[in-house]
Amino acid sequence: MSDRKAWVEGTGEAAVAVNSKKIAVYVLVVFVLYVIITDPAKAADYVQIGFQGISDAAGAVGDFMTWAANGGE
Repeated sequence: MSDRKAWVEGTGEAAVAVNSKKIAVYVLVVFVLYVIITDPAKAADYVQIGFQGISDAAGAVGDFMTWAANGGE
């Protein structure tokens, strides 16, 4: 059986990788919903921590770009 035929029929490594990815996403969604339902305050804290991390990372990238634009001084 050729690689293309195996991939099309869903029996190749690509199908396994896609199925594994779907399972991981479903598990993550179920976990997030569980946390939100059982402890909404803690879930809000997690979201705040995540956004704070994104904000800090964006600030660091901006600082780096400013440093690089000034000739790395």
